[in-house]
Amino acid sequence: MNDKELVLTKEGLQKLEEELDDLKTVHRREVNERIRHAKEFGDISENAEYEDAKQEQAFVEGRILKVEGLIRNARIIDASEYDQNEVHLGATVRVKEIKTGLTHEFTIVGSTEADPVNQRLSNESPLGSSLMGKKKGETVDVNTPRGMSAYKIESIGSTKKKATKKAS
Repeated sequence: MNDKELVLTKEGLQKLEEELDDLKTVHRREVNERIRHAKEFGDISENAEYEDAKQEQAFVEGRILKVEGLIRNARIIDASEYDQNEVHLGATVRVKEIKTGLTHEFTIVGSTEADPVNQRLSNESPLGSSLMGKKKGETVDVNTPRGMSAYKIESIGSTKKKATKKAS
């Protein structure tokens, strides 16, 4: 097992802990039930359902071990460890793409939590690593799959603001 330190937000650790609980309490039980049911068909040497259930069991147990390792090696991002005027892990950053004028807002997270669709950008990605340690107003050049792009940092915050609905 890789003992590399894993950087997570509190939410990321919570998701891993919930996944581990689900794997141990729900999926393990379901797979064991499938194996028990498949054994009832008799000869397991040529029982496709039994083989499928055993493969799923191996996957579930492997995932349990992986998630336990991730949790064991996790280090929670503590925003107080960082200069709040610089881009850091856990910071929400708004950048403006110089060429197009488009603005993007995302939270810088460790690679395990990266989810670009949900505005969670890895600190190891080309843009994320280029922004780390930079300050508001600075411009960074990033080699992206579309070629070189320049981004200007418009704001740095410690938490992303969630959209709220007004009460009617």
